[in-house]
Amino acid sequence: MRSSPHIGTDVNPGEYNSDPPTSGLHYAAAAPAGFYDENIYTYPKGYLVHSLEHGYVIFWYNCDLLDESACSELKSQIRSVMDELGGVKLIAYPWNSIDVPLVMTSWGHMRRFEAFDAEQAKAFYHTNLNKSPEPNVP
Repeated sequence: MRSSPHIGTDVNPGEYNSDPPTSGLHYAAAAPAGFYDENIYTYPKGYLVHSLEHGYVIFWYNCDLLDESACSELKSQIRSVMDELGGVKLIAYPWNSIDVPLVMTSWGHMRRFEAFDAEQAKAFYHTNLNKSPEPNVP
């Protein structure tokens, strides 16, 4: 696995090979683990891809495709799995450009979900955690 070069945080990292990204140009700073209810970055991909490089697994969720109740349920399901897994190297991030409610990524890998499946989400995590160019970085 090859790492990708770092770019300045004042630079838009541009287009990636997939949406959401699984690798590519990124910032020198990574996004911390946790559940994000809203976008907090100007160019979030740059931070999130760096987290992937460190072996993280990311839940990218799109509540724009769901009604309020279904969105709350999806967030609850994601949080439940994150809690069960101890939150280690896990991020959940809102991403309204995907055409399904949920996509999980790790470095170079992607799993799309039309509907949440806790067992498949946990399996993706266990299969892909730390499978990255810099897995020993927290």
